[in-house]
Amino acid sequence: MALFSAATSTATVLPRNLAFASSLSRSLLRSPRFLSFPTAPRNRASVSIQAPRAQAAASSSASFHGLCYVVGDNIDTDQIIPAEYLTLVPSKPDEYEKLGSYALIGLPASYATRFIDAGETKTKYSIVIAGDNFGCGSSREHAPVALGAAGVSAVVAESYARIFFRNSVATGEVYPLESERRICEECHTGDVVTIELGESRLINHTTGKEYQLKPIGDAGPVIEAGGIFAYARKTGMIPSR
Repeated sequence: MALFSAATSTATVLPRNLAFASSLSRSLLRSPRFLSFPTAPRNRASVSIQAPRAQAAASSSASFHGLCYVVGDNIDTDQIIPAEYLTLVPSKPDEYEKLGSYALIGLPASYATRFIDAGETKTKYSIVIAGDNFGCGSSREHAPVALGAAGVSAVVAESYARIFFRNSVATGEVYPLESERRICEECHTGDVVTIELGESRLINHTTGKEYQLKPIGDAGPVIEAGGIFAYARKTGMIPSR
């Protein structure tokens, strides 16, 4: 199976198991159980075989607590992880960590606060709050992987590019949560927040405000399981190792 880049006119040949992952992803995500997935710009999914990180929070009643990092609309995958770092192989632990150190490095200079401090490989911001169309651009599965590797547990956005949402679920790296309102204009980088999955709400302890989130729905169990392969094994869709 090959993916073609319009920018470079080159083809990347995918391993057979990665091609299977893409097929399995399309099969799962088109089933009636996943019709609640948000709709956004149309793209095709390519699924990472990287072992997931978000499975550490393996419960629909889990909560995430920490500092938030706030971005605006149309944050694309090149801002999340620029193409020059896509040669890093997430299945190798040292390169996975290095990939995370470059997360959101492509943001413009107008973002005065760096997502990851100089000389660090992890971010102190475990929750990203965004505006509309987060994760637009290319289909690179490295985008949610880089965020997860950096230490992000969840992204809360007004809406997502569908490909980013699907890759987040398929890799199990981060929870892609949707807000009921435009909270990126009411929260600020460095605010202390808590996300309660079971209650589908975000609490900003700095401002004292609470916000309703859209339920993660049937995407939750896939992320909880650790991604699409782990979920398929857990449910008997493919043999366990």
